[in-house]
Amino acid sequence: MEWYLVGLALAAGLGVPIAVLSGALGQGRVGASALEAIARQPEAAGRIQTAMIIALALIESLVIYALLVALIVLFVIGLPSGQDVFDALKTAG
Repeated sequence: MEWYLVGLALAAGLGVPIAVLSGALGQGRVGASALEAIARQPEAAGRIQTAMIIALALIESLVIYALLVALIVLFVIGLPSGQDVFDALKTAG
């Protein structure tokens, strides 16, 4: 039971930060590329900005999905009842 709780905490505790960091890097790269493209072709700024906003929304939705999966793992699938945790702690100690 203890290893189960440790694995659950690691999965939820590391899954979301990894998704957030990856999303932030992706958003930074999209923004930098869009600014570079606008600097090269200022007349296409409207189309580039629209494509950038759509890409940013898709990246952000992936981060929200990672948060949703972590919450499902914690609260729907994973967490045992309080009595089970107390019993596991008594047998471990």
